[in-house]
Amino acid sequence: MTPTRPLRAVIRAPPRAPGGGAFSCPDPGCVTGGTRRSSQQFPATPTVRDDEGVPMTGQQMTGAQALVESLKHAGAEVVFGLPGGAILPTYDPLMDAEGLRHVLVRHEQGAGHAASGYAHATGKVGVCLATSGPGATNLITAIADAQMDSIPMVAITGQVGSAFIGTDAFQEADIVGMTMPVTKHNFLVSNADDIPKVIKQAFHIASTGRPGVVLVDVTKDAQQAETVFQWPESLDLPGYRPDARPHTKQIREAASLLLEAKRPVFLLGGGVLRGDATEEVRELVDVSGAPFMTTLMARGALPDSHPSHLGMPGMHGTVAAVSALQRADLIVAIGARFDDRVTGRLDSFAPNAKVVHADIDPAEISKNVVADVPIVGQAADVARALSAELRGRLDEGDPRDYGAWWNTLDMLRQNYPLGWTETADGHTAPQKVISRLSALSGPESIYVAGVGQHQMWSAQFVTYENPRTWLNSGGLGTMGYSVPAAMGAKVGMPDKVVWAIDGDGCFQMTNQELATCVINDIPIKVALINNSSLGMVRQWQNLFYDQRYSNTDLNTGHGTRRVPDFVKLADAYGCAGLRCERDADIDDTIRQAMEINDRPVVVDFTVSADAMVWPMVPAGVSNDEIQIAQGMSPEWERDI
Repeated sequence: MTPTRPLRAVIRAPPRAPGGGAFSCPDPGCVTGGTRRSSQQFPATPTVRDDEGVPMTGQQMTGAQALVESLKHAGAEVVFGLPGGAILPTYDPLMDAEGLRHVLVRHEQGAGHAASGYAHATGKVGVCLATSGPGATNLITAIADAQMDSIPMVAITGQVGSAFIGTDAFQEADIVGMTMPVTKHNFLVSNADDIPKVIKQAFHIASTGRPGVVLVDVTKDAQQAETVFQWPESLDLPGYRPDARPHTKQIREAASLLLEAKRPVFLLGGGVLRGDATEEVRELVDVSGAPFMTTLMARGALPDSHPSHLGMPGMHGTVAAVSALQRADLIVAIGARFDDRVTGRLDSFAPNAKVVHADIDPAEISKNVVADVPIVGQAADVARALSAELRGRLDEGDPRDYGAWWNTLDMLRQNYPLGWTETADGHTAPQKVISRLSALSGPESIYVAGVGQHQMWSAQFVTYENPRTWLNSGGLGTMGYSVPAAMGAKVGMPDKVVWAIDGDGCFQMTNQELATCVINDIPIKVALINNSSLGMVRQWQNLFYDQRYSNTDLNTGHGTRRVPDFVKLADAYGCAGLRCERDADIDDTIRQAMEINDRPVVVDFTVSADAMVWPMVPAGVSNDEIQIAQGMSPEWERDI
């Protein structure tokens, strides 16, 4: 089986003196691989362009100029970044680059999340830029986050001069070594001539097969050296063959299992979105007549209003979805990886189900749950082939009998819908805020959540009808994701209303990017679900630690010192700041926020700290032990 991930590459060239011999340069500003000159002398090399403004191959320029031109050739439209010494040579030509927007962030982690949000919302490759040392290491969380969720992203970092690598030079860090476990691929470039080739390869690797993050670390001397710009017409990546086509035999076997099953269910994961397969998968679901569910990463891949939708599976999934997995005799998983939040305890997961597992990454198949029929291929190709096979079989006769299965599932949907109860302290229920936000802003808006209770409520109570309208940190669970990712989504989709639904804990990690939004005219809207605590940790302390709330009170909400006061903080950043503390004011406050489009808006929805996320499957137990409220489980024997 051909791997979809290439071997890690390090592209290096030994420093050479102008005459061709190698030399060691003690000056950190010197250039190797080209004409040696003082670090204080870098006159811009005029770039010759054709009539359409595209740089013509064969022109002499610096490696930094080649890097900027390569980004444009690769299709980049925006770069989120923060300059520093080792990447400064690239920032000089970036200042004059036409058709390539740079957004100056306030923290490199914000640059990474913004690039990820841009990529998630648009389907294009996101790009972030940082300097060496701490600038690069600040990107690691965002890189790991994007890689876990299969986001196509290219992260470019400056590196100290080639002669200083390995000497513990100022702001040196082995970012290639550090990120190898959390990238799809990475490069170290020390020769200016290699820059165009590497950038083309990076964008191709990031966006093909299972998307992921590619890091390109470029030494300072490679940026400063003179080169002749050559944009490669072809790619040479031996061993990288990501476009696997689903095997016909496997498709036939999957179709046979679907027609034989009495209790089939489709488990749709984020790969449906990454593979732009929503139309093909919807057609497959409609042809099959089987129910489906959308994982946390796949919300919106197919409409919530589809009559066959059971909701979201997993730790905080719907009773119908969790029960369907446990009682199915066939699971057809497309672009899903059977992570622990979906399966619960593995040895009790779906005990009677055969498994068809389709994924572009063969490493995911049978990694957690053994597949009876493994299918390697893009989600769209698999769905298209399986739909055609099913149609052909059904033309010959229809053996399906899903009647009893649908009766059971419909009863579960009716008896155990998502909902909430009024809070005991009389304060606003956060679920009500998010439900009204969904109703008033509508399914055309983009919703970006942080991590925690508000993330789960956003997945549950926002109605998703369109793909790429739900962004969240699913695999890594990164607090601080929401605001910069929403910023990136708004840059990529400027005509969309973008709501960052954030918690008071998450918000305080990256709210400095509000300054970026204000200065760059990126009018996101922030719905701050302020329960004055680290809500999900507090919920676990309530349930499993005898209500010992150790270090989870943040003092931002009802009856506290309000440190900080989020309305004042919003005003200090130049945003509109609003506060809502009563149920009666929820709709009017949301409408007021919707009317403000000339700057970011921060709405402090001060809610109850006692609200909890239900349903819930406690960690490490069987999905059969799902609870619909504290101490309450579905009555399986009577209901099924």
